[in-house]
Amino acid sequence: MQNDTLKRRSFLNYLLGGGVIAVLAAIGFPIYKYLKPPKIPEAAESQVTAGTLAELQAAEGRYKIFRFGRKPGIVVLMPNNEIRAFSASCTHLDCIVQYRPDLNVLWCPCHNGKYDLTGRNISGPPPRPLEQWVAHYDKASDNIFVSKGEGA
Repeated sequence: MQNDTLKRRSFLNYLLGGGVIAVLAAIGFPIYKYLKPPKIPEAAESQVTAGTLAELQAAEGRYKIFRFGRKPGIVVLMPNNEIRAFSASCTHLDCIVQYRPDLNVLWCPCHNGKYDLTGRNISGPPPRPLEQWVAHYDKASDNIFVSKGEGA
């Protein structure tokens, strides 16, 4: 009789333990899926339209922020009407850089980082230069195209 009670008790213990494990899994798995970000592939764009030359000339500061896939970019109209394009993510903490025509630099407002107009970091905490992209102006459409091409 005692042996029969032990078998029943151990069976109930296993059953109860399995139920607790199942409940914890049912609660824990959705929490894990929520906390783990999904893998989103980068769009395979090799060229984007950053805007028109008229927009760039009319913009305050003569620069424009645009999207290149998931990354922000910046196009700057230089005083000699040359167009330059860079990644707009500061290499320090990914803040968005701005063009400061009064200082003639690309400036990160988060920690006062500065880049020259070739993308090289010249002051502040940024550890690396900005990624420079290639800007092409199409006169027929007045569009500025930016690519991560050769020399970028």
